[in-house]
Amino acid sequence: MLLLAYLFLSAPLGSLRAIAAENELVLATKQSPPFAMKNGMGEWEGISIDLVRAIANKEGRKLVIREMSFTGMLAAVERGEVDAAASAITVTADRERRLDFSFPYFQSGLAIAVREKETGWLHIIGRLFSPAFLRVLAALSLLLLISGVLVWLFERKKNPDHFGGTPAQGIWSGFWWAAVTMTTVGYGDKAPATLAGRLIALVWMFTGLVVISGFTAAMATVLTVGSLSSGITKVEDLYGKRVGTVKASSSSSYLENEAIRSTLFPSITDALHALENGKIEAVVFDEPIMRYLVTSGEIHGVTIIERVFRPEYYAVALPQGSRQREALNQDLLDLMASDKWKEIRFRYLHLKH
Repeated sequence: MLLLAYLFLSAPLGSLRAIAAENELVLATKQSPPFAMKNGMGEWEGISIDLVRAIANKEGRKLVIREMSFTGMLAAVERGEVDAAASAITVTADRERRLDFSFPYFQSGLAIAVREKETGWLHIIGRLFSPAFLRVLAALSLLLLISGVLVWLFERKKNPDHFGGTPAQGIWSGFWWAAVTMTTVGYGDKAPATLAGRLIALVWMFTGLVVISGFTAAMATVLTVGSLSSGITKVEDLYGKRVGTVKASSSSSYLENEAIRSTLFPSITDALHALENGKIEAVVFDEPIMRYLVTSGEIHGVTIIERVFRPEYYAVALPQGSRQREALNQDLLDLMASDKWKEIRFRYLHLKH
């Protein structure tokens, strides 16, 4: 007994911690719905979290979760400060050089998110009061006013029946005449009588043909610019577009390798909100994560293009040379063959297989 007590008291502090940690599985994670997220009670759940929790329960260990940034999470695993990391962690060649990984438990892939096509009367009314449409209307009004003022200046004295009265009345008569002439309505209620006034009218008649054509085209463009789809259906369409993705993610590396310029956001939620608000034209990221955020109602007015490219695999990250890797893989494969795994997938993604 004295010998055991001596060994216990003389054991290094690190060894005591190692002994205590035998009953714990310390997991690093980050918010990445539906793989890792906090519920209304502040408790962690999700596909990856439920998977690791089931493995910990099978081994009789307590799951201890530590929230970190994505880069901090991988760094903690690399330094051996945690037993593992699980979220939506893609296995890449660069990460494999620094870490070990479990058997992949989920096949994913990159996808493109774009804004939904906008339709309906509310959208059209909104475009009528948009700054772009108001600028076009203001430019047209200015041209009508200039033409009307010129006609009034030459007609106000010799043609008072049509362009007389106060300056405001005369200018309004000139404005009305310019609008009627431009649209080729030709009421005939007002017409210039002087030579100078008729020369201005002649020039305005031909100018009006060009102006009304340009105005019609500009008006059609303004009214439909937000209603048309983005035209993005594949990766090649991203060149020259305003593309967003998440900083330090596999999708940012992919876009960099493909020489597609992108705006980097701290999280996928931030990127999708920027897309929702029209600040960018597309988002490239992991398909199941974006689809979950869109279908859960957290993001509105965004759709996922039905084309997944660059297949990816999610796995649990482990320290290099981890002694737990073999046991974890065995438990992982057993779990993936059980009904428990089907329940987890159906709960978060409604996948039956």
